[in-house]
Amino acid sequence: MSQRPEAADDRAGRETPLPQVVRARAREAQQRPAATAPAPADPAPELPVARVLVDLPLAHLDRPFDYLVPARMHDTVVPGSRVKVRFAGQDVDGFVLERAGASEHAGRLSPLRRAVSAEPVLSPAVARLCELVAARYAGTRSDVLRLAVPPRHATTEKRPSPAGDPWAGDLASAAAGWGGYPGGPELLHGLAGGASPRAVWSALPGESWPCLLAAAAAATLASGRGSLLCVPDHRDVARVDAALSAALGTGRHVVLTAEAGPARRYRAFLAVARGAVRVVVGTRAAAFAPVHDLGLVAIWDDGDDLYAEPRAPYPHTREVLLLRADDEGCAALVGGVARTVEAEYLLRTGWAAELTAPRPAVRAAAPLVSVTGATDRELERDPHARTARLPRSAFEGIRDGLARGPVLLQTPRQGYATILACETCRSPARCPPCGGPLRQTAAERPPSCRWCGTEQRSWACPECGERGLRAPVLGDRRTAEELGRAFPQVPVRTSSGERVLATVDPVPSVVVATPGAEPLVDGGYAVVVLLDTWLMLARTDLRTVEESLRRGLAAAALARGEADGGRVVAVGDPAHPALQALVRWDPAGFARRELEERRSAHLPPASRLATLTGAEADLADAVATLRLPPGAEVLGPVEVPPHERGPRQVATDPAQMRLVVRVPRPAGADLSRTLVEMQGVRSARKLPMVRVQVDPVGLG
Repeated sequence: MSQRPEAADDRAGRETPLPQVVRARAREAQQRPAATAPAPADPAPELPVARVLVDLPLAHLDRPFDYLVPARMHDTVVPGSRVKVRFAGQDVDGFVLERAGASEHAGRLSPLRRAVSAEPVLSPAVARLCELVAARYAGTRSDVLRLAVPPRHATTEKRPSPAGDPWAGDLASAAAGWGGYPGGPELLHGLAGGASPRAVWSALPGESWPCLLAAAAAATLASGRGSLLCVPDHRDVARVDAALSAALGTGRHVVLTAEAGPARRYRAFLAVARGAVRVVVGTRAAAFAPVHDLGLVAIWDDGDDLYAEPRAPYPHTREVLLLRADDEGCAALVGGVARTVEAEYLLRTGWAAELTAPRPAVRAAAPLVSVTGATDRELERDPHARTARLPRSAFEGIRDGLARGPVLLQTPRQGYATILACETCRSPARCPPCGGPLRQTAAERPPSCRWCGTEQRSWACPECGERGLRAPVLGDRRTAEELGRAFPQVPVRTSSGERVLATVDPVPSVVVATPGAEPLVDGGYAVVVLLDTWLMLARTDLRTVEESLRRGLAAAALARGEADGGRVVAVGDPAHPALQALVRWDPAGFARRELEERRSAHLPPASRLATLTGAEADLADAVATLRLPPGAEVLGPVEVPPHERGPRQVATDPAQMRLVVRVPRPAGADLSRTLVEMQGVRSARKLPMVRVQVDPVGLG
């Protein structure tokens, strides 16, 4: 229904003065600013300036800002404490780096808004470490601080942190386990005497490494210094926790992990920050623990990908600990059954000394390792020894092992049928709506898309039109199902994903586990079988061969020694260098050869590189602003594969490109510096950010 013209005219007449009223009120507000402005704060009687690192993840604002300390906050604002400040019209969090008597800023300083707590949670050593890590990985200190300092838990902060009694244990018994390694007892005596030795330790197969780490921490504690021990996951934390309790007694160490929960994690963090305890064990979250008088940093199995932080600036725990050892002048211990190329580089440059058992001791502790199809005689007995998923020799090894104890099978994929292909033409089976790979999660379930989850009950191959499917790659559940039919007289258990077993009983049973989820067993496994080694070795990544050997050695180390009948059977190509190193049990020799190949190809750790990811136009603009050091190379860009981006990004984002910038290792600091400058310029201009990763763990 149309309105009456008279009504419209009346309404217009009433609304016309409103804008004039608004403008008049705005003029009145501008004329009396002094009436609404807050009164100036009285400055603190001493050191009235606080230099605050504001929690802003903007590269061009990654620097301290000066604020005035009001007199009422004089006693609560201390270096390392949390505060609230006014920045760009908003209240934001910050950390006080120091108190000063004057500021270089010419204008009037803004006062601190609030002192959140008087607890100094950011020690000077950790603040300096955050600056080093941010510079090393071309990030911001704000991002690093989120990794270093856990969120505040006010109730926990009000409680005291009881200190343990002084330790007065027996170092002779603690050093006994290190007697099998030439230089091991000297390492412990050096730690106990206040020295700072640095070593790369290759542990014997079957070694009780948590006890040896606990002995190193005890020796360091005897000198009045603290220790920081990092391990890959919660199962390893539990083992080292028990070893530390046995070596040091209760109350002298804490466990620091991100999975502990806010209150428990903050309680452990405060105990360390207050100096109540000086020994810490944890996952990558513990690398920044504020240990007082730090004397030792140690990392076990530094090649595990769990040490790679998935959040910006993507630091690696090993590199954080090495930076800390250099900065604080403490001892460092890099240990594992396998040896990474980075650890070998530490030996090559003389930064660390080698700590390895003699070859006779290694051969006595290692199981007998064989590869299927390695001999002509075996090929005569089983022509499919090199092509079958479970050749005859591996099947016989499982059957013989079950007569003597439990058997472990390591399979690289979890699930049921993780990859499907056309039964006729072998083309990969893809989802028609989104193009994602098809999989089968259980025997009674139809194939479904791994990306969008759509079930494909009537799938047909677009190449040949056939409807049959085959599974070239089987997961742990399908493997366990097949072994259950082959060995119905013994229990078959799986350990993978969210169902990881910590231990199994030392009775005949079959355990199917994915890499890293292998449960422990007292006395070791009778037989360990490594399935589908070709699958891991077929990956196109810088660390494919190194990671394959690391996973194989980790599983093989759980077997009994050869003298006790322990045996390892690897199903794969007998001529492959990784399997040959496994047969010889020679991780050190493999690492040396791998390092030489990396040096000849100008790849890390012999060089430093960074990947830049973003839209093609943004990458071109970013590279144009870089001041690259001499010898730098720019490789790419290439499109980021869909499986690395995920289905949501593939569906919504434009094509993402990636390029690699490579420089000689001495120019690594210059590369990080110019990347920081580039991110600062883009942040100040509010341009789309480019994702920067320095020395990424994976490089496909």
